Amino acid sequence: MTTHRHLHLGAILEGVGAEHTSWRDPALPGNASIDIDWYIAHARAAEQSLFDLVFIVDSPFITPETAPHFLNRLEPLTLLSALATHTSRIGLVGTLTTSYWEPYNVARQFGSLDHISRGRAGWNVVTTGLEGAAANYGRDAHFDHAERYARAAEFVDVVQGLWDSYEDDAFPRDRAAGVFLDKAKQHRLDHKGTHFSVAGPLALSRSRQGQPVIFQAGESDAGRQLGARIAEATFASAQDIESGIAYYADLKRRAAALGRNPDHIKVLPGLSPTLADTDEEARRIAREAEEALDLDKLLVQLGRAFNYHDFRQYKLDAPFPDLSGVTLNSYKGHAERIIRVAAEKRYTLREAAYALGRWQSPFVGGPETVADEIERWFTNRAADGFNLRVTRPGDFLLFRERVVPLLQRKGIFRTRYEHDTLRGHLGLPVPEHRHASQLAQAAE
Repeated sequence: MTTHRHLHLGAILEGVGAEHTSWRDPALPGNASIDIDWYIAHARAAEQSLFDLVFIVDSPFITPETAPHFLNRLEPLTLLSALATHTSRIGLVGTLTTSYWEPYNVARQFGSLDHISRGRAGWNVVTTGLEGAAANYGRDAHFDHAERYARAAEFVDVVQGLWDSYEDDAFPRDRAAGVFLDKAKQHRLDHKGTHFSVAGPLALSRSRQGQPVIFQAGESDAGRQLGARIAEATFASAQDIESGIAYYADLKRRAAALGRNPDHIKVLPGLSPTLADTDEEARRIAREAEEALDLDKLLVQLGRAFNYHDFRQYKLDAPFPDLSGVTLNSYKGHAERIIRVAAEKRYTLREAAYALGRWQSPFVGGPETVADEIERWFTNRAADGFNLRVTRPGDFLLFRERVVPLLQRKGIFRTRYEHDTLRGHLGLPVPEHRHASQLAQAAE
């Protein structure tokens, strides 16, 4: 146990599920992914269990093979704005791509969510991996990988500049003097860069937490470097403690090399435990789930990292195919990991599909076992916390009622909220206003 670090928990609300079987749970409404009441109930439940945040993932492209939740779901900003009015403390984080939006719109939308929620908003910055998204936004071709990340870095710079359009005391609202705005404290951005030209100012002041918290998810070298530069929390994809420790150390090292305080970037891997009353029952559930896997769907999921490359064209029991001619301009880091692991393990395609075509969790067991494993990742610095995937209601209830109290007794998770902003929950500082800071430096 440590005295200065505290575990963080997020809840990824996935409706009918990102797996192809979750929707068949009779306790799960078939329309959960578009049912606002389902989201409200689960956000409130996460808040009652003192979670740091709820997390809404998104992507702008689907196919008929896409997992059920992604086929039919609510848009994140609209959804989170509704959740803001039914919760009071929990953070509200949504995914929005830098590849197919404009910085001014994004600054205004997330800035508005931050005001509506009174300082609980977070933006998960992504660059869109699937090439098919281009056709949904009037483009003939998807941005290449390097351009996506260069664009994302400039995009975030512009958005954060727009969020600083007003100094914190720009609005005196002096009725007697008839002064609503101190015009000297409104600032144009006048950004002219490689990808964007944005004048500003944004017609919105800063929120109670200064700016929304920046989240990011990227597995490739470019993705990690962007995260080290801009992220205040990352959605990591480590599937074992060794890779978690390596990712954690690498990201913190990169952040420190850029002059950042590495404690100001939180590493939050996804958490999808197989949880039951006992270890034996949990192992049985995991075994039965593995036996019920659909190989065809695993091949589809394997291909998603390669822009839905069709692996069904190859012989299943031949060596993993040579993909040297297949694009890596999709989920590049994930695709590279699949190729590397398949080569290292000398997998056949069938073996690769079962091993790499699905999310595999090392968190299998009863509440004590799962809580111990969470603590092990935390104390060994493989994670600062976790984002729990929430679909099946029984699983979420068991985690809240049995695992969370154990984490509290271990002294690594809160027993009450001490803050009412997302930055406060995560132990992150309020960003200094760039113009006020520059004026203070000039005065000195």
